[in-house]
Amino acid sequence: MSRTWKAIDQNGERWLLLTFYIMLVGTMFIEVVRRELFSYSSIWGEEIVRYSFIYLAWIGAAAAVKERGHIRIDVLMQYVGPRVKALLYILGDIVMFAVAAVALYWSFETVLVSAKFGSVTHGLRISQVWFLMAVPFGFGLVMLRLIQSFLRDVRDLRDGRPVYEGDKLFD
Repeated sequence: MSRTWKAIDQNGERWLLLTFYIMLVGTMFIEVVRRELFSYSSIWGEEIVRYSFIYLAWIGAAAAVKERGHIRIDVLMQYVGPRVKALLYILGDIVMFAVAAVALYWSFETVLVSAKFGSVTHGLRISQVWFLMAVPFGFGLVMLRLIQSFLRDVRDLRDGRPVYEGDKLFD
């Protein structure tokens, strides 16, 4: 894997999250200043913030899958051996991949309908496809990270290493 692809693989979600977060906070700050100082606000600012937040949520979901930081109930994991734990994580990844594949299909259908009818946003007056793509883009990233997680877990299981459990919020 080239250095560039490795950097994107390691930090791609972080860079995207940072970009959308800066865009969200910067636009929100500008809109609050405009509203409070000039008694004027724009509809485009509200749209930028809304769509940035949507992208943040879906990219964040992929980042959580990568770090195995999504919400889970892991009480059972304390009572099983490393092999069963690895198999449970693999099963969870397979089920999650199936759900993400169905969601990707149906969310992309919405994008296609919007493109077909030429929907535009109310304030920015640009194609709504760019913003509706947040959902299939997020599910595509989730599926990519699930494949990586699955392969990592299978390697760990095969090599007899403990499965990657991610960072815990509370111990």
